[in-house]
Amino acid sequence: MTIRFDGRVAIVTGAGNGLGRSHALALAARGAKVVVNDLGGARDGTGSSSAAAQEVVKQIKANGGEAIANGANVADFEQVQAMVKDAMAAWGRVDILINNAGILRDKSFSKMDMADFKLVMDVHLMGAAYCCKAVWEIMKEQTYGRIVMTSSSSGLYGNFGQSNYSAAKLAVVGLMNSLAQEGEKYNVRVNSLAPAALTRMTEDIIPDPRAAAVMQPEPVSAGVLALCAEDAPNKFILCAGAGGYASAHLYETRGIYLPVEQQTPEAVVENWARLDDPKGEERLSGALKQTEKFIGYALAAHKSQS
Repeated sequence: MTIRFDGRVAIVTGAGNGLGRSHALALAARGAKVVVNDLGGARDGTGSSSAAAQEVVKQIKANGGEAIANGANVADFEQVQAMVKDAMAAWGRVDILINNAGILRDKSFSKMDMADFKLVMDVHLMGAAYCCKAVWEIMKEQTYGRIVMTSSSSGLYGNFGQSNYSAAKLAVVGLMNSLAQEGEKYNVRVNSLAPAALTRMTEDIIPDPRAAAVMQPEPVSAGVLALCAEDAPNKFILCAGAGGYASAHLYETRGIYLPVEQQTPEAVVENWARLDDPKGEERLSGALKQTEKFIGYALAAHKSQS
């Protein structure tokens, strides 16, 4: 099996450097026409320049591919809509969206300005939402779409000094969870990536000097392309870095039922070990599955008492 993207049109945000650049080049190398989006700002989101995106487009074209550069700020919905219109005008469809654009404003929560918290949320979460919204109806109408959210181990597990980034990176997983359900019948599949690579975003976060030799963007892009393929999964969190690949999932324990007279905070604390017992835990396919489980416990208990 060889994964190809001939005839497919992809938008990669934040594609001027690092992971986004690698994703764009990898897609183009396998036949995709690529919108190379990059505001061209610094790591903290300040400034702008088209130079990086233009350089990626130049490289794609030199290798025989097709690409256009775009400088839209993903945190501005009007600019995002204009970017998608440009893609449609050039190639008439959008098949793949990789929400990769991001910034960092790291500080401990005590020292963090709420404006910096909001800005990171705007770029990572609202930027992903705006891009998804701009391509959503297009993908539904053509009954084909592959969307990748870029999450992070910081979002899945937390990281000191990154409360804003962590909140945004887990939020995009929540966005994925619902969009994957809404897009399923239209063959629009939505997945998430939790990457680990040494880029300008992480160069001072990953101090291990051995990282440079193994933590390149290209192994991560291999995983991204798998999430963009025709046979891609849906609602999947792929972790990738340094040639390692894994999946991440939310599990819920079977839990317990407490009768009415025991539904007190004291009883909850007393039964903490039981409700936290991992035996029989499962992945729930949707929010209502939890509700159905708890209702089932209550109805079964009432039936046994009657």
